[in-house]
Amino acid sequence: MSHISLEEQLQTAIKIAHSLYARGKVSGSTANISFRIADIIYISGSGTSFETLTPEQFAAVTIDGLKKTEQKPSKEFPLHAILYQKRPDIHAVLHTHSFHATLWSCLSHEKEEDVIPNYTPYLKMKVGTVGMIPYAPPGSKALFEHMEKRVFCSDAYLLKQHGPVVPGATLLDAYYGLEELEETARLAWYLRQEKCNIC
Repeated sequence: MSHISLEEQLQTAIKIAHSLYARGKVSGSTANISFRIADIIYISGSGTSFETLTPEQFAAVTIDGLKKTEQKPSKEFPLHAILYQKRPDIHAVLHTHSFHATLWSCLSHEKEEDVIPNYTPYLKMKVGTVGMIPYAPPGSKALFEHMEKRVFCSDAYLLKQHGPVVPGATLLDAYYGLEELEETARLAWYLRQEKCNIC
């Protein structure tokens, strides 16, 4: 990651954000994206929209939470920081409210450390296991505590009744992982409905 400049990272993050918005994977100002360079985390600012995200709308914050810019970071910054602090292999994190992943997060699951069925091999290949983080209000201390307790239980996460959080070694890894999670959740939902109709 060190050979990729800050400007290149910002442009990649912006392309990802714009693509997700244009294809209806996010709406309004309900998503956030971050990447890490050394001990600085660059995260989309509070209240920003993936539709119009610009380099100036990223906040720079140390991994310990010290602000380095005037831009206020997303209120979900602690979710990102926990992942960077606990898992040094991670250099990017995406959090959205994509429809099918969020829909799947509203269901109860027997095995909470791996809640997405293995209907195709691609989610496991691109992401790994997807665990459920218990419900707590967005941006709350309780939510961050839940994440901290379960950070090592899975490779990516669904926040209960909230949406997916997908980390990656690079921004593109996180992006492709998020896409695969959403598509797998969509497939799982349709197959669940089909099973219910048969029964």
